[in-house]
Amino acid sequence: MEKDEIRDSQTFDIIDVAKNIAKEKGIDELEVIEAMESAIAKAGRTKYGFDLDIRAHVDKKTGRIGLFRYQEVVKDLEILPMEERINKVNKSSLSKDNKSLDIGDFVKEELPPLDFGRIAVQTAKQVIFQKVKEAEKIMQFNEFKDKVGEIVNGVVKRVEYGNLIVDLGKGEAILRREELLNREVFRRSDRIRAYINDVRHDLKGPQIFLSRAHNNFLVKLFFQEVPEIYDGIIEVKSVARDPGSRAKIAVFTKEKSIDPVGACVGMRGSRVQAVVNELQGEKIDIVLWSEDVATFVVNALGPAEVDKVIIEEDLKKIDVIVPDEQLSLAIGRKGQNVRLASSLTGWSIDILTTSQESDRRNEEFKNLSQKFINFLDVDEVIAHLLVTEGFTSIDEVSMVSLEELNSIEGFDENLSKELIERAKNCVEKERIENISKLKESGVDDYILNNSSFTTDQLLKLNENNIKTRDQLADLSNSELMEIFREMEIEKADEIIMESRKHWYKN
Repeated sequence: MEKDEIRDSQTFDIIDVAKNIAKEKGIDELEVIEAMESAIAKAGRTKYGFDLDIRAHVDKKTGRIGLFRYQEVVKDLEILPMEERINKVNKSSLSKDNKSLDIGDFVKEELPPLDFGRIAVQTAKQVIFQKVKEAEKIMQFNEFKDKVGEIVNGVVKRVEYGNLIVDLGKGEAILRREELLNREVFRRSDRIRAYINDVRHDLKGPQIFLSRAHNNFLVKLFFQEVPEIYDGIIEVKSVARDPGSRAKIAVFTKEKSIDPVGACVGMRGSRVQAVVNELQGEKIDIVLWSEDVATFVVNALGPAEVDKVIIEEDLKKIDVIVPDEQLSLAIGRKGQNVRLASSLTGWSIDILTTSQESDRRNEEFKNLSQKFINFLDVDEVIAHLLVTEGFTSIDEVSMVSLEELNSIEGFDENLSKELIERAKNCVEKERIENISKLKESGVDDYILNNSSFTTDQLLKLNENNIKTRDQLADLSNSELMEIFREMEIEKADEIIMESRKHWYKN
């Protein structure tokens, strides 16, 4: 009786242990018990044979540990497929002893209780530790998978080859060296604030990745410091950063009574200074966002002053002209200011001084004048007048009205007629030469004779390897609009549907 009482107390111990581990690790008690069952089953296979299907069961109420051997019921061992005969120790033929069972059921045989030796105990401990560790990681993943994009506080647990392992309280996270700010150093036990960049499964299990260099870390810091951003009154439109060095953030609000830049700066710079301190002194330019590209680019290049901007929408490129003495300020150290402004606006920005722009304009004037002299066979004075009036190509001269050309001082009707005629002849000659080149390159007659395309557009199609009707028909409207950025979607649809008509004739 005394021995039974001792055994009962020992069996209840396993439930207490499971409860304590579950409470300590913050995981489900059932997961701990399942880990213990796996450990006991592994110890059982060590004793009775690794080939056997041995399973353990812990009674959740009494704590009693049961060890069982399982054998699957089959019709006849001798007719098993070869690959299943190899493991026939876990199979049992249907017989009078188990006739109450169906094929596919299991014969369960209870084994004597284990007398755990030192090795078996060690094995069990390792299995339990591994299973609990896996359960912890799954719990961490579930805890943090919906927190991607949030800022968390933690303590540096250890440093491994420059990477930080951060204790977040309910889990560990990795902050890689490249996700730290320049020259930033953390040591064990240091408190740290970072942005949850990603939570994912990899070969090591669920992993939480942090960042202090991510653009959104800066945004989230402003969310915490500026109530108007948190409430949605002020919107952060874009961000560009050189982590630890300099950043630009574009803000906007529809509320006319609120200055978005001033709200982000705060009284005596208190709000922006709190962000700067967290980012180890990273300089932050707060820029007013504007729907007008030119205005936005000028704002983004601050504190440099801008004289003029020239926009090339097709190339998404913008030339910015600044006073000579402002050049170094506009470009910034190692090109940082213009690089960040370009990233912030999404436009390619070229910086020119007033004198450089003047030299370039003079060069363009000279080249364009020479083009008119060569192709229209006119003298220098007439060529200069055409360029001064804004003509930039022979095409433009060929399509201008007689009245408009006559309005140029010094031009009469005869001269205007002659210029238009020469320009048309020049354009036609160039068109014939281009069509001949396109034929030689393999462009078919359907595309060459398609009135929807100008000669320049035909050349663009050829550059993009669209030479046949079928190749044109295979395009989507978005692909055709990618080739011709100025084309409307209705026009693209019309061209493509027309080119596909021969597919449906039969």
